[in-house]
Amino acid sequence: MILVTGATGHLGNTAIQSLLKKGVPAHEITALVRDEKKAANLSEQGVQLKTGNYNDYNSIVDALEGVDKLFLISSNDVAADTLLQHKNVINAAKENGVQHIVYISQEIKDDETTAIPFVIQVHRGTAEYLKKTGIAFTIFNDTLYADSIGKFAGEGFLENGIFFPAGDGKVPFIPRTDIGEAAAVVLTTPGHEYKTYAITGNNAYSFEDIAGMLSDITGKKVKYLNPDLDTYAEALGKAGVPKEVVGFLSAFATAIRNGEFDTNRSDLENLLGRKPMELKEFLKITYGK
Repeated sequence: MILVTGATGHLGNTAIQSLLKKGVPAHEITALVRDEKKAANLSEQGVQLKTGNYNDYNSIVDALEGVDKLFLISSNDVAADTLLQHKNVINAAKENGVQHIVYISQEIKDDETTAIPFVIQVHRGTAEYLKKTGIAFTIFNDTLYADSIGKFAGEGFLENGIFFPAGDGKVPFIPRTDIGEAAAVVLTTPGHEYKTYAITGNNAYSFEDIAGMLSDITGKKVKYLNPDLDTYAEALGKAGVPKEVVGFLSAFATAIRNGEFDTNRSDLENLLGRKPMELKEFLKITYGK
């Protein structure tokens, strides 16, 4: 039995669809959800549903009963102690005798100097805790998702221009579909235990590059506006964006500007057995006419 956490989210759902395409019977897949009504499509496919959340240890223990492999997607609850949440899941997995955990982490150049320590410390803390349990593990150090470009770029960016202070920093963006497929490979084939993989694209691109691609795809000029951090924060504040969100986006912009995601490491092509989707193809599918 394989359990996928965050199953109603984009990555969790993508991983489940990839498992089904690889021939894993639906009844051998369990989706951990907080609201079963939001997982009606999975239920209709024959996937088992278990209700629980990372803060409720007993619900996770119950959900993991009979599970052999776990795809642990990191928490996106910014108000919670996410490291404690992850430990809850790992402890529940150990209590139930789970044999293998695949954990989604973050690919970055240097943990010590990163502009996003609030993210990296949780990921590295989770990985270290997992390694001490004795459970077989695979760590996916993911780059930034291509799916997140629209959130970084700002509202109405196709018309108003990309407004994001990332300078000329480059990122080897990857769509969630490729990550979900890679996870399905690891969960269904041997030889991935006790390994850490860099899950990144073969090529890295700046937001200036992205603006150029979008201009080609849409047939209209998409500008890249590269404000300084103060101007960016002020503009978002005036637009009503919560202060903590402004800080979060500004930190990621700084990390991108500093080249932190351009690590020149990638194991994704070997896992997929093909080249990852190129960013322009993703943008064409997402934003093309």
